[in-house]
Amino acid sequence: MNLRLLKPLRLLGEALSESATPRQMALGFALGMVIGLVPKGNLTAAALMVVLLGSRVNLGMGLAGAMLFSWIGVLTDPVAHRVGHALLARPSLRPMWAWLYDLPVVPWTGFNNTVVLGSLLIGLGLFYPAWRVSERAFARIQPPLCARLAKYRIVQLLAGTELVAGWRAE
Repeated sequence: MNLRLLKPLRLLGEALSESATPRQMALGFALGMVIGLVPKGNLTAAALMVVLLGSRVNLGMGLAGAMLFSWIGVLTDPVAHRVGHALLARPSLRPMWAWLYDLPVVPWTGFNNTVVLGSLLIGLGLFYPAWRVSERAFARIQPPLCARLAKYRIVQLLAGTELVAGWRAE
C-alpha cells in the first residue's frame, strides 16, 4: 500500500489532534486565508507559502485555509481590483511604485497587478480578525471532536501509518 496517498488524511488528523494547540491551528488557518486570497503565480504567493511552511503553525489548517480561500478569492477579485487600483493610481504613490518596480526582484512579486496588491491588502487586513475568531472556534470544537474521532478504528490506523512508515524506512 502506498503510504503517500494517506498523507493528506494524516495532515487533517494532525490538524485536529490534541497535540496541535488552538493558537497554532488558528494562525495556520489565518495565514492560509491570506495565501488563498492572493492570486498564484507570483513571488508574493510563493513567499507567503514559504512563511507557512517555515513557521510553527499548523500546516494542515494552513493548507485547508489556502484551499478554501482560493475558491473564495475568485469572488473577491472585483473588490481587490478596486483596492489595488486605488493605490496604484494614486499620484502621490507613483514615484514609490516606479522605484520599487525598478528593483531587481520586485517585478516578480506582482505588485504592479491591481488584483495581487488588493488581495494581499485585504488578506492582511482580515488576518487578525480571522485568527481571533478561528482561535475561539478551534478551542471550542477541538476537544469534543478529538474525543469522538479517537473512537474510530480508521483514525487509529491513520495515526499509526506514520509509525509504519518509520519502520519501513529503517
